Amino acid sequence: MSPQSADRSWPDESGPEVGVLAVVPRLTQLQSVLARGRLVERAMEAADLRLDRPAMSALLILNLAEKPLRIGEIAQKMQVVGPHVTRQVQELERRGLVHRVKDPLDRRASLIEPTPRGAAAARTYMLTIVGWFTDAISDWSEQDRNDLGRLLGRFADDVTAHLTTLDDDAPPPAES
Repeated sequence: MSPQSADRSWPDESGPEVGVLAVVPRLTQLQSVLARGRLVERAMEAADLRLDRPAMSALLILNLAEKPLRIGEIAQKMQVVGPHVTRQVQELERRGLVHRVKDPLDRRASLIEPTPRGAAAARTYMLTIVGWFTDAISDWSEQDRNDLGRLLGRFADDVTAHLTTLDDDAPPPAES
């Protein structure tokens, strides 16, 4: 008996899961090649940044935001807890890549925004990565490039929404 037939939850060959199941090895392949290829580290070098990945993520989130953000908003976008973000923001402040501004709605609170130097470094980082991806698909048709962007955006949004719903429906952790 094959492992598939032993497991009744395995999708049959005609079910909608088959298409999604076929994507899993590709996602694993992409994750592996991106990690092995040191893409993040090379892009940080191009931007003359020497940050760890969480600090780089915080800087990118701040640079892509249309307004200064609270620590909690950054943490939510990074999907981590506030104290973790506080340490990252302190490091970015120390390096002159972000600064705090007063929250106009709550004078006791601070908002974080990139400095001009931080914004320029984040843009260089992103342009470096976009350039590499653009080179990788340069022989694709315009339609294929557009389809990739549209479908990948839709996939990311739908998976995020679905996982958020699962997290919201999960029972609270048991107290020890």
